[in-house]
Amino acid sequence: MNNDSVQFAKMNGIGNQILVVDMRGRKDVITPEAAIALDQHIETKFDQIMAIHDAQNTTTDNYIHILNSDGSNAEACGNGTRCVVTWLNQFAANLTSRDFDTLGGLRKTIAHEDGTVSVDMGTPKFNWQDIPISEPIEDTRKINLQYPLEGDALISAPALASMGNPHVTFFTQKPIAEYPITELGPFFEDHPLFPNRVNVTIAHVFNPKAIEMVTWERGAGLTLACGSGACAAVVNGIRRGFLDHQVDVTMPGGILNIVWQDDDHIIMRGATEFEFSGSLNPHTGEWTKTDRTNEGAA
Repeated sequence: MNNDSVQFAKMNGIGNQILVVDMRGRKDVITPEAAIALDQHIETKFDQIMAIHDAQNTTTDNYIHILNSDGSNAEACGNGTRCVVTWLNQFAANLTSRDFDTLGGLRKTIAHEDGTVSVDMGTPKFNWQDIPISEPIEDTRKINLQYPLEGDALISAPALASMGNPHVTFFTQKPIAEYPITELGPFFEDHPLFPNRVNVTIAHVFNPKAIEMVTWERGAGLTLACGSGACAAVVNGIRRGFLDHQVDVTMPGGILNIVWQDDDHIIMRGATEFEFSGSLNPHTGEWTKTDRTNEGAA
C-alpha cells in the first residue's frame, strides 16, 4: 500500500460485522466507492464502517463517521461503537471511558473489566417528525403497517422509534424463524412512509426480561446483530407493555443487555471480537491484510 493507506481492523460486535478504520490526523473521508468495494470482498464484507476521526470539539474524544455497506451514511451503530472502544483501548488500556460524536448524537462509553463495553445510546424519540415518517401519526406505539404472509394472518402492527436512526419493530407470537425477514426487510426499508428508509426488526417476546430478534439493516441488509435495533425493540416493547426496563436481547450473533434508565437514556452492553488487521486506501477500497494483531497502530 502507498502513503494514502490507513490502518483498519475487521471486528464484530456479537456478529455485527464491523470495519474500524483509523482516519485520525486526516482531512479526507472514506468514499462511498471505497465502502462498496470493501463490502464486495468476502474477508472485508461488513455491516458498518466506523471511521475514527479527530474530535470536532474539546468535549469529546473523537468523531466517528459511520458508513453502511451500500456506501450511505448511518447515524448510529451501537455494536460498532463498542468495537471502536475495544480497538482504541488496546493502546490505552487504563482509559475506561470515551465520548464520541456521531451523526446520531453524542455516544458515551465505558469499558468494563470483563471485556464488555457499555454505550449510552442516548434518548429514544417517538414523535413522527423525529423518526422521521412522511405523514403525521399521533401514537407511534402501534401503527397500521401490516404485511400479508401467505398461509398466515397478517404480522402484528409495528411500533416506531428513533435511536438517532429510524426503526420499525414487529412483535410476533411465533418464533421469528417463521417470518420471512428477507422479504419483509426490503419491503419496509423502502416503504413510502419512511423518507430516510428504515431498519426493520422482528422480535419475539419470551418474557418481560428476554426477547429474541432479527434485523434487516437499512443500507446493509440482513445482519447477525443490530445494537440500535435492539434498543428500539426494547423501548417499543416497554411502550407496548410487554417488557421490563432491563432486557436481554438474543440475536443470531449473540446477546446484548439493554437498560432503559429512569433518566430516559438507553444503555447497551455486550462483547466484541477482533478478527484481523490491515491497511486500506480510503478512496478506492484497495486493502491488504497484516496479521492478527494491531501491531504498529497509533
